[in-house]
Amino acid sequence: MATTSLDNKSLRELYPFVEPYDTGFLKVSDVHTLYYEQSGNPQGKPVVVLHGGPGGGSDAWYRQFFDPKVYRAILFDQRGSGKSTPHACLIDNTTWHLVADIETLRNHLKIDKWHVFGGSWGSTLALSYAEKHPDRVKALILRGIFALRRKELLWFYQDGASCMFPEEWEKYLAPIPSVERGDLMSSYYRKLTGDDEALKLQCAQAWSRWEMATSRLFVDPKALEHADDPQFALAFARIECHYFVNGGFFEEDGQLINRASILKDIPGTIVQGRYDMVCPAFTAWDLHKAWPQSKYVIIPDAGHSMKEPGILSALIEACDLYRDL
Repeated sequence: MATTSLDNKSLRELYPFVEPYDTGFLKVSDVHTLYYEQSGNPQGKPVVVLHGGPGGGSDAWYRQFFDPKVYRAILFDQRGSGKSTPHACLIDNTTWHLVADIETLRNHLKIDKWHVFGGSWGSTLALSYAEKHPDRVKALILRGIFALRRKELLWFYQDGASCMFPEEWEKYLAPIPSVERGDLMSSYYRKLTGDDEALKLQCAQAWSRWEMATSRLFVDPKALEHADDPQFALAFARIECHYFVNGGFFEEDGQLINRASILKDIPGTIVQGRYDMVCPAFTAWDLHKAWPQSKYVIIPDAGHSMKEPGILSALIEACDLYRDL
């Protein structure tokens, strides 16, 4: 097990910002069209970046984890997210639709195999994809592991993280009547998919704020402002809640951990903040035990966010580690 600390003077920083050399929209169904972009070296090692949420959308700075001389970085917005259309749409929006979309995008870009990079929900989707298509994955670079097991959802959305952030928890509870608080995810889902637009937005912003307020050791005010953005909050909250009340659309609880032996021939790195309140370290440890070929890196002074210095540095190191595959 490796560890990294803020005391380490050799913490890595992001690569310089680059603009994409290619952008486009890919129609993946009668309903959904996905935004995608490519940056870095057009002849470089392809890596697909899977954003969080689900519903979070990609950010331009994600390009900076990859050496632009080495990597061909492919970012895309998953169904209903970011620039993809229709916005916040739940129709035909499941884990397995997204896995199929990754394959559609790979074929569209004429890529044989690629590296897969993802954190939080992005790690869920990366594992789902790799277990479905292991022959298409060169390496996995994962952060803040989320297997979408029932106990993980209950920890964050019902009883667990609430003990650590009681003042923020009260804001999360506020839109939900006391009589409905025995199953908060279900109550939120009814309101996020209901006809009362004002209540829908209130719930979307409260749901989004809860995650933004708990993602770092030191709260990022800009993240809290992001949670108030209606465009972001509606997609983020609606799509997340849709996946969570449906158990991630998996066949069994714990499927990703239970089937991790499929990954035995895939090299990979797991980067996990010790004080991650959103996706606690027990899931990363469970994955590492089920996939012992992986490199397990604990960041002792970090929470959940990939912006935290130790996590950011370890992810860049992992990307550099697999640059020659």
